[in-house]
Parts: sequence; structure tokens; C-alpha cells
Amino acid sequence: MTERALRLGTRRSKLAMAQSGHVAEAVRRATGRDVELVEITTYGDTSREHLSQIGGTGVFVAALRDALLGGEVDFAVHSLKDLPTAEHEGLTVAAVPPRVDPRDALVARDGLAFDRLPDGARVGTGSPRRMAQLNAYARSHGLRIETVPIRGNVDTRIGYVRSGELDAVVLAAAGLHRIGRTDEVTDFLSVDFVLPAPGQGALAIECPAADAALVAALAELDDPRTRVAVTAERSLLAALEAGCSAPVGALADLLDDGQDATEMRLRGVVGTTDGSALVQLSTTGLVPTSHGDAIALGRELASEMLAKGAAGLMGERAL
Repeated sequence: MTERALRLGTRRSKLAMAQSGHVAEAVRRATGRDVELVEITTYGDTSREHLSQIGGTGVFVAALRDALLGGEVDFAVHSLKDLPTAEHEGLTVAAVPPRVDPRDALVARDGLAFDRLPDGARVGTGSPRRMAQLNAYARSHGLRIETVPIRGNVDTRIGYVRSGELDAVVLAAAGLHRIGRTDEVTDFLSVDFVLPAPGQGALAIECPAADAALVAALAELDDPRTRVAVTAERSLLAALEAGCSAPVGALADLLDDGQDATEMRLRGVVGTTDGSALVQLSTTGLVPTSHGDAIALGRELASEMLAKGAAGLMGERAL
């Protein structure tokens, strides 16, 4: 008897459907089973409020998790940067596939790079993290910009530039890559001046923890290097007691000299959204060999950042 198709829960946005489609194909290859996409509407997709007012990007995750726990779908795909750091009882992240480009990307009018934007340029983003670092970078280079809070899908955001309402918008490079629109990017923002959100560019494949066979099958898609890096980044975020919408950036990268990497550098930043104050620190150590080691690295850097006054810059503390 043929096994029934696995049901993959996904948000309905073009980006979520593209991400889920890539994962579905990989799961088909790994398991030999058919996979069908089940579209789920989340409160974050229908609300017009700013994300920070409705609980941050975690609102995109809640409906998918409800569908998992209710047995409507077998597994779900999340953008890892949207996933709350606390583990959800009854669910497990069975796989973190290889990460794509973690950088932020600028889509500006007239093909402009960031440092060529006109004085007073209006730059749209829905992220306090991006606002903090963009404003700080502009200030340090004698530029004056106005960051404008925006929401919406990729078409909506880029539309603000095309219509002339904004001079530029900043989006995750990974999302543009996954929907085939990197040709619209006018500048990839170096992680040396804009650190991405913890987990940016990575996906999380989540399923019920009790389904051992499915957990094992999905684990075929796991990339240990990506998982250890994002675990350290998310540990930093959790130790700062900050939510998904707090102005926290983090990136763990493996320092590879052409051989197998033995060291990993973790960088973190917290700032006020106007960019007037930033706490930015990094630490380098051996590549963590366990989940616990990766968590310890994130906590260590977070404690150093808190000692430098990071808590006072975040504006929000998770209760």
C-alpha cells in the first residue's frame, strides 16, 4: 500500500510558498514520499498593525504550530529568524537545512548603493534591528536618512520604491534569493556594518516530537554547521531576554582558512532604533561540538553585552 502524502504546513505568502516548495522537494527526495502543501493563514498575515505591537514575528509561527499540534499537518517550515527562542512543548526542530545568504539587501531607486543615497533619504524597513544599525551607519558616514516603518510582502515593499514613496527599502537577501529577485538588489549590506537577525537566511523544519519516524526522516535535511551557528545566535537573543522584534543582530560564522573550520566567531549588536547608541561585541572560540556548547557561546557574549549596558538599549523586555 502506498504511504499517504506528507502534509507540509506553510504560510500563504509568495516567499513562504517558495521556501516550502524547496523543502517539499528535498523531503520527497530524502523519503520517497509525496509531499503536499497545506496553506495556513496566520494573524501576522492579516493584521495591519506593526509587528512589534502584535508580538513580533512569532505571530507568523503560532498558527502553523496550532496546525501541527492539531494534526492538520505533519510538519511545517519556518523562517528561523521568526521562530521564538523558547522550545515549544510537543514539537521539535527536526532539521535546519544549509543556510543561504544571511545579509540584508537594499533595493533603492536609480540603482543606488547605500552610501550614494541622497541626503534625507527615506528608507523603509519593518525591523527595529535594521533601523538601529542603518541609522548608526549613516551617522558614522555623515549621511542623514529617515527610517520609515513598513509592513507587507516583498511586492508591497519594493512597490514603495517603484512608486517614489520611499527612496529605498531593506529586505533579507535570502528571501529575495528564494523567490528569484536578487537582480533587483542595488546593494548587499555587509555584515560588518549591519548584522542580520539571529537565524536570518536559515529555515527550521518543525514536526511533532513524538513522531520518531518523521523526525528521523526530516533529519536527513539537517546541516550541522548551520545548526550550530544559528543555535549560538539564538542563544544570544534568548540570554538578552529579547523578543524576535527587539533591535538585536547576531551572526556566527565559521572562520575557514581553506581547511575544515575549527573556530567560530559570534558577533552581536543591540542598539536604540535611532542608532545613537550601540553595544557591539564579538567572541571567537572553537566550533561548538554540541548543542550545549553552542548555547554557552551565545550566553557568554550576551553577558558581556549586558555588562556594557545592552539591556537599556532594547526598549522592550520579554515578560
